[in-house]
Parts: sequence; structure tokens; C-alpha cells
Amino acid sequence: MAKANDTATKEAKKAAKLARKKASKERRTQLWQAFQMQRKEDQRLIPYMVGVVAIAVAIAVGIGLLLHQVWFMIPIGIMFGLLGAFILFGRRVQKTVFTKAEGQAGAAGWALGNMRGTWRIKQAVVGTTHLDAVHRVIGKPGVILVGEGNANRVKGLLSQEKKRIARVVGDTPIYVVVVGNGDNEVPLSKLEKHLNKLPKNINNKQIDALEARLAALSTRKGGAALPKGPMPQGAKVRNIQRTARRR
Repeated sequence: MAKANDTATKEAKKAAKLARKKASKERRTQLWQAFQMQRKEDQRLIPYMVGVVAIAVAIAVGIGLLLHQVWFMIPIGIMFGLLGAFILFGRRVQKTVFTKAEGQAGAAGWALGNMRGTWRIKQAVVGTTHLDAVHRVIGKPGVILVGEGNANRVKGLLSQEKKRIARVVGDTPIYVVVVGNGDNEVPLSKLEKHLNKLPKNINNKQIDALEARLAALSTRKGGAALPKGPMPQGAKVRNIQRTARRR
């Protein structure tokens, strides 16, 4: 019996090890593909990454000269340079993604869904057949209504939704955000940063209670069926609008 258990444990460990190797290989493949795509679109990427490594090594050599340990500091400089180059790569990829998504239907919902932190997000709680939508976010600031689409139509949707949930949330602050590049609007690339700058007004227990109360509200019918993510360039908007009307 003991031998059977040992055999099962070894097999489980072996399977887990193989799974980790497979996941690691997939991550490396995805990273390499992302690098290749970014390199083709961003001609400055490689020069900038090389520059970051060179600067880090130069700083390390300078410190090494002061400490009389140049050869010890060079590997440290290379390590920090590679780390800095990787961070730079990630930020430039993020910038490219947001640039492509800017102005596309569903982009704000996609950006909210990819935010870091303990945000409670409900996409397209209300919308129109023109693919305007309001997304609801619950977090430590309170309730945040994020609108995307035509500014005039979205402002009306936001006002109606704010009145609807005000009866339920009590004294909890309700913030309204319109995603766009106009006056008093928040660009898509700065949406997460904007939300993180809002004041912290409630704790985690209050967030849970608030989410439960809002979930109990009946979903308003007739909202737009937005795509799960930014709508690809060239997509047929009329077909999507037709689907939204049917719903």
C-alpha cells in the first residue's frame, strides 16, 4: 500500500513538473512572438533596449572604478540592464496595444478587464445599439461608472445609471468617467492610472456588500452586445449593431 502511494506521489510530481515545463515554454514562446511583432512595428525598440543595457553597464563600471571592483560590477550592470530593457519592452508593447485599441468599440471594457488589483468589474451594464456602453467598477474609491462611445449619448447613459444605483449604494461615492480624448475625458491608455488615483473611501467588506446589492438590481434590457475586447479594424459594425438590436 505504501509503495502504491509512493508511486502515485512520484507520478503526480512528475506530471506537475511536466506541466510547469510546458507552461514555461508557452510563456517563452508568447514572449518571443510579442517581441517579434513589436520589433517589426517599433523601429526604436532594439536601439532603446541596447541603450538601456549600455547605460546600466556604464554606471556599474563607474561604481566599480570607485570601489576598485570593476569586474565584479560588470555582471551586476548587465543584469540590471537586461531587467531595465525588459521593462522598457513591456511598456512599449502596452503603448502599442492601447494605441491600436483607441476609439474601438469595447476598448474601455477590455482595458478595465485587464486592470491589476481587486477591482469588481461588470462590463456593459447598460448600452445602446450604436455600441455606446457604461461599465460598472467597484473598488476602494466606491462605485465608478465608465462610459465609452459617442460622448453625448454616453453622458445621458451615465446620468441615468448613476440615478438608478444611487438608491442602492447610499452614501458610497459614485464617480463618473468618460473614456476619450476630448475635454474632461480620460484617454484609454491612462484609464487605469486615473482610477488608481481616486481616493480610498471604503474597505474590502464594504466592497463585498456593495457588489451584492448592485448584483441584485435587475439588468436593464436593450443594452449593446459589445465585443469582448477592442473591435478589430475593418469589422462590420452594422452586423454587430444588428445583433445588439435582436438582443
